Amino acid sequence: MGFSATVAHASAANLDDPAKKEIAMELVSSAENSSLDWRAQFKYIEDIHDGRGYTAGIIGFCSGTHDMLELVQEYTKRKPGNILAKYLPALKKVDGSDSHKGLDPNYPKDWKTAAKDKVFQDSQESERDRVYFNPAVSQGKADGVRALGQFMYYDAIVMHGDGDDKTSFKNIRKRALGKAKPPAQGGDETAWLNAFLDARVWAMKQEEAHSDTSRVDTEQRVFLKNKNFDLNTPLKWKVYGDPYEIS
Repeated sequence: MGFSATVAHASAANLDDPAKKEIAMELVSSAENSSLDWRAQFKYIEDIHDGRGYTAGIIGFCSGTHDMLELVQEYTKRKPGNILAKYLPALKKVDGSDSHKGLDPNYPKDWKTAAKDKVFQDSQESERDRVYFNPAVSQGKADGVRALGQFMYYDAIVMHGDGDDKTSFKNIRKRALGKAKPPAQGGDETAWLNAFLDARVWAMKQEEAHSDTSRVDTEQRVFLKNKNFDLNTPLKWKVYGDPYEIS
């Protein structure tokens, strides 16, 4: 029995398995966009007044946090002269602020036009993977956590980034290390992930815009309580009071 259980654990898919990755995208979209249809978010753009300027696209790239600038640079590398290329000087100037200077009035409209372009969609996916998804999964594998833990890392990087500020992903993880050890260091997976979520909730509460912690409380902790370490379907959860299901 012990042997087969170990084998099952070893053969379970990581979050970068295509089917698991699809689940991860739907989970994040439920929290970020109140919809499981994450591909409909390529065209999403608005200022949600959280101090980050425009938030847009499948992962909430922000004009104030550098990732939107990098995305438009990548798009322009792949397709010079695209409809957003002319905004690069303005994006450089507003980086690090909530200003729309040089972007209004047409940037949102042009973003939506660009979102119909497969090259821009591919650029969004590749930047999402490079900046958020791949670092989260590789840290998760290094820590010895399965798909659920890798997803928790991914959701944290999406919201908090991985910079040097106290609420960044690496500092959330560091805070958790003060309370528990990941499986790769001999710790218990449940205890480690609970410590990580505690640190994540602390980080969310440092900022008014993120102070609703339901994506942790009524989503990630539910999966953890059910010991669904491999993120197997069916999955049922709530975010901001709305129920979702992946069958």
